[in-house]
Amino acid sequence: MLDPKDITAVILAGGRGLRMQGADKGLLTLWGQPLVCHLLARLKPQTGQVMINANRNLAQYRELASVIPDSELSYAGPLAGFQAGLAHAPSEWVLFVPCDSPLIPDCLATRLCAAVHRHDDIAVVDDGTQLHAATALIHQSLLPSLCNYLDGGDRKLQLWFEQHRLVPVDFSDMPEAFYNLNTPDALQALEASKAP
Repeated sequence: MLDPKDITAVILAGGRGLRMQGADKGLLTLWGQPLVCHLLARLKPQTGQVMINANRNLAQYRELASVIPDSELSYAGPLAGFQAGLAHAPSEWVLFVPCDSPLIPDCLATRLCAAVHRHDDIAVVDDGTQLHAATALIHQSLLPSLCNYLDGGDRKLQLWFEQHRLVPVDFSDMPEAFYNLNTPDALQALEASKAP
């Protein structure tokens, strides 16, 4: 099995935050800490290294971890973050996690690493109801394919996944761990709940 300590985690914080009124989501506060700090605390024990994909407030993010901006500041969505991470991570395998999923489980890296057997496998979280496509383990050998896809003007993550071997990984025992904070209301609701 692939050792989780041999992979790099990349926190995707490079979006425009349109549903958050343009806020930089990674720096929004939950339980007294920026969202990105919750992710760092959960990912560091699981992986060999954690980096942040960000396109704004780079100095603030650099105080926390190594930062990788998108290659072009076109806000091309998660795939641009995938491209940056695959191009710059020091490991062959890269685990991507969006910054608005602060409750990811301690077993995330282990389960995804156990699911991949070939370099063209893409392990993705399946919470039993839906795929969390931006929470994925991807090998660097898929970078040329991703670059070609983005160069063609496409941005839909699922269409690129369809070109490869998608491996859904069962997390139906803990769907709440992948709660996405996409709106101010979602953030307020989680803030009002008891901190873990």
